[in-house]
Amino acid sequence: MKLADLTYILEAENLCCHHNLDKTVRFVSAGDMMSDILTSTYHHALLITGLVNIQVIRTAEMLDIVGIVFINGKRPTKDMIELAIKKDIPLMVTDKTLYVSCGLLYEAGLQQSSSGEYTMGL
Repeated sequence: MKLADLTYILEAENLCCHHNLDKTVRFVSAGDMMSDILTSTYHHALLITGLVNIQVIRTAEMLDIVGIVFINGKRPTKDMIELAIKKDIPLMVTDKTLYVSCGLLYEAGLQQSSSGEYTMGL
């Protein structure tokens, strides 16, 4: 599934790096504890979080995250957006909750793998 498709499904606003919306998402990781994300997330995943601080961008950079969706209408700071642009990581904002966001992506064909991440159902 492409980032552009996820943006549509989640009714998300894309804040930066529009040229990367053609990237394919195979895994989704959701949560607010970056220590958990670091230890359990596949590289090249989409990150869904309600945490809004610079560490989210740093974590995404370390894991080669393909994009970040901020839930509950939470918006990244100017510094976060600037770093995301520098690192070429798309940022999106949705008014949906974490629960609803994950549910919509599951309905769209993303399924949870045995490691706790969500992967495309084939």
